[in-house]
Amino acid sequence: MEWLTNRWVAAAASIWIQWSCGASYTFSIYSPVLKSTQGYDQSTLDTVSVFKDIGANFGILSGLLFSAVTPYGPPSRASPSKSKRQSFGGPWVVHAVGAVQCFAGFIFLWAAVVGLIGRPPVAVMCFFAWLGSNGQTFLNTTNVVTGLRNFPEYSGTIVGIMKGFLGLSGAILIQLYHTFCDGDPTAYLLMLACLPTFICLSLMFLVRIYEAHDVDYKRQMNGFSVVTLAIVAYLMFIIVLQNILFFPSWARIFTFAILMVLLASPFGIAAKAHWEDSWRFVQTCSLERGPPLTNNPKLITSSSYLPAGDNMEYQELPSDDRQLQSTSGDVLPDEEEKNLLSAMCTVEFWMLFITMISGLGSGLATINNMSQIGQSLGYSIVEINNLVSLWSMWNFLGRFGGGYVSDYMMHKKGWPRPLLMVATLGVMILGHLIIASGFRGNLYLGPVLVGICYGANWSLMPTITSEIFGVKHMGTIFNTIAAASPLGSYILSVGVVGYIYDKQANKEDNSCFGIHCFMSSFLILAGVTFITFLVGLALYLRTRRFYELVVLRRLRRSSK
Repeated sequence: MEWLTNRWVAAAASIWIQWSCGASYTFSIYSPVLKSTQGYDQSTLDTVSVFKDIGANFGILSGLLFSAVTPYGPPSRASPSKSKRQSFGGPWVVHAVGAVQCFAGFIFLWAAVVGLIGRPPVAVMCFFAWLGSNGQTFLNTTNVVTGLRNFPEYSGTIVGIMKGFLGLSGAILIQLYHTFCDGDPTAYLLMLACLPTFICLSLMFLVRIYEAHDVDYKRQMNGFSVVTLAIVAYLMFIIVLQNILFFPSWARIFTFAILMVLLASPFGIAAKAHWEDSWRFVQTCSLERGPPLTNNPKLITSSSYLPAGDNMEYQELPSDDRQLQSTSGDVLPDEEEKNLLSAMCTVEFWMLFITMISGLGSGLATINNMSQIGQSLGYSIVEINNLVSLWSMWNFLGRFGGGYVSDYMMHKKGWPRPLLMVATLGVMILGHLIIASGFRGNLYLGPVLVGICYGANWSLMPTITSEIFGVKHMGTIFNTIAAASPLGSYILSVGVVGYIYDKQANKEDNSCFGIHCFMSSFLILAGVTFITFLVGLALYLRTRRFYELVVLRRLRRSSK
């Protein structure tokens, strides 16, 4: 089974878990049935959605658990307990916890909607929404940090792929909804409880950490990227057709089968990449005519076949090689790795925190109210569902593009990643202003800009976090920063968007129609995002020298 134990299969399995666990991005699909069956007004529904966002972004527990069960770095003679601990732990533990939470949260939401249990109080429904969405953080943290450790040289690209498929999951799940749920949001809630849990439990043992610092894998990473873009192009094509034509059941099943074939293609890329790695390994041994693998320290640290923490004898590297290894992947040396408390004592941590509150919080406020915005402007139900799917497309393109473009900027131009973050925040301001304008068709343009920029920041933020504070405690540090996003969503969704909507709404049926329903809200969101733009600009200015050193370090490695 050696062909299943390599970093490429781990990446393909992570992709499948990622695309199945983004139920939080499809809240607009099942929010109407929650509102009608539970008798909620818009502010109450927004409160439930905010707790859903808190669950989807409060990943501190998942970060702490990941650090506890996946020791950082290879085992050594000095600490043999690491190998023993790894054999009883690993990323699969975090995956299992997330799968259980996901199932429990959504199965109780489904039970409340169908009347299997009595109508729960709002606080209990908020807890169910939090629990189901919080499972997503355990799955996402595991896949992203594992990808960062397995592919350190192209951290932006791998984070973009993982975060991209999480954003794309909304569109994929909606295709499942149209194909198998026949437009029934109640059945969709049951599917959200069962499908991600099944996929995660089936694939979680394939997601492992492998030491692979000295291998050039740009071509294989580009293969993953091409497949990723092919999937999003196909989904966009299908969504456009569904908006124009009526799809009978056989056509929906056929188009979904093609989607499944495309989603399976990363495993084909993994098999090919593993074969190429094996062939390269044989050639290296033949050319060097060196001793066996277990006596060759450089091959041990560069092999993609030995998972970190397996029971193997780790050889000390020469001092020059240790220095090179410690800086591999543009992360800090071990002595400079920051934990959560030391990171919180830096200005950069709080700049990223503020960006999460206002910049990404405004993006969450947009997607949470897409259905109500569409209804107020006269869009049909089909158009609104397609807009939610298209939001997932733009979100995905932003996540993937943010990681890929930032890697290109770093590798080819030497430009720091925070510069791209500043640019995306500037474009997000324009998107909010377009939504506020309310002209016919504005939701086919404004949410495009907001979705792409929102997604880009979700791939830029974890990569920037790992570079500034190190990768050792990255899961805990970034998830603490990410917890600011639902805080911003609560302030902006409930305190701004929901409050203004309810003031404008008809008191009899809590509905509002016209441009005035959301104009003031999105003008406020644009102003808040402008403040975030200024904070991001300050972060760029503070970290310019740091990124210059990162680029010099990369050039030094490539010249050796």
